[in-house]
Amino acid sequence: MDSNRNGGPSRRQFVATSIAVGGTALAGCTSESDGNGTGGNGNGGNGDTNDDGSSEGGDSGAESDGSYTVSMAPVGEVEFDAVPEDVFVTFPQYADMAVALGHGEGVNALFSTEMAGTTMNKFYEHLEGVSFDWDGLPDPLADGLSREQLYDLDSDVHFLDPSYPVKHDDNWDEDDVEQIASTLGPWLGNFHSGVHSEPAEAYADAYEYYTLWEIFERVAAVFQEQERYEELRAVYDDLLAEIESNLPPEDERPTAARVTLGDGQFFTYHLNTPGFWQAETRPLGARDALADYDWSGDWGTVDYETMLEADPDVILHLWGITSRYSIDSVRDRLADHPAGSDLAAVQNDRVVASGMRYQGPIMNLFQLEMTAKQLYPEQFGEWPGYDPGQPYPEIPSEEQLFDRERVAEIVRGER
Repeated sequence: MDSNRNGGPSRRQFVATSIAVGGTALAGCTSESDGNGTGGNGNGGNGDTNDDGSSEGGDSGAESDGSYTVSMAPVGEVEFDAVPEDVFVTFPQYADMAVALGHGEGVNALFSTEMAGTTMNKFYEHLEGVSFDWDGLPDPLADGLSREQLYDLDSDVHFLDPSYPVKHDDNWDEDDVEQIASTLGPWLGNFHSGVHSEPAEAYADAYEYYTLWEIFERVAAVFQEQERYEELRAVYDDLLAEIESNLPPEDERPTAARVTLGDGQFFTYHLNTPGFWQAETRPLGARDALADYDWSGDWGTVDYETMLEADPDVILHLWGITSRYSIDSVRDRLADHPAGSDLAAVQNDRVVASGMRYQGPIMNLFQLEMTAKQLYPEQFGEWPGYDPGQPYPEIPSEEQLFDRERVAEIVRGER
């Protein structure tokens, strides 16, 4: 275990500055109308409809001595003297970002390891030379975030919002966060941008909300891989333009519900609200069958009767492409239920396997393509369906909405 645990100087070749509560991050949250971020100074965008993240975050402010700074709320500005090699990851969007930037081998932990790892590789199957070796990685949240495990992992950077443990774990407070940052490596993450939820009180004044691609831009600056970010961002922009130019008029779009089937109820998520959890549904602009149902937390629940009242044209079953659920079993359970069998989506065979809300940039490209085909087959081609346990399905090249080889070349560092 690291001898610096009791507060001595870190052995790391970088230092974190302004990581105390408040730091140098700008106070407050961005307005709902502001869609641009400036990552070089800590300002963020807000997860607007097109998930626009044009910003200056890739300019990391390099100094003459080779050090550089990256800013992300709520920690503010962080200074690095070297590119991190061992990186602590909880939620898989950061692992996907590391892979996309050519640094996947540095990931040393992953939440829900097998589910996340296998799901990521289901997409990477279609990118030659790209894979993620998840086997053997510990799940840092399996028994609650452990300071002892963090010292054992001895990471150069922790891609986790410090608000997350402080808000969700009684064993953590901001002093614990500061000690890890000063003796091991800085925290750099933003959890509450997922659905624009409230951060822990200690970080509220310094909080900003970002889109998925704004967060990715800042992570790219950490790894000094701004060119890879720009290349992948161009792929995303092309995909988004293709989608937006082919969407049918709003009154001709289907109603949809984004849910996960539980025991006698549905866990529910909105389609078009701000936040990176909706990064693969919001750009598609389907009519949210559950838009009038609100909940106080990150998700809600409705019963079968409520679902039947909403009666969506399409049911997007979140996590359906992961190892946690079999979409065939979900369809069978719905068809066998007295109310479920009356749902239009069940009767019309439009209950489909959706992706993960914890999605990084590569996952986002595939999940946007998948959801576009599931919602709008006439505009974007038929969704071929998903066989549980198998990779993301093969789609004929002429029906693909983005170029797999172009993405693979970027990830391999060949562009």
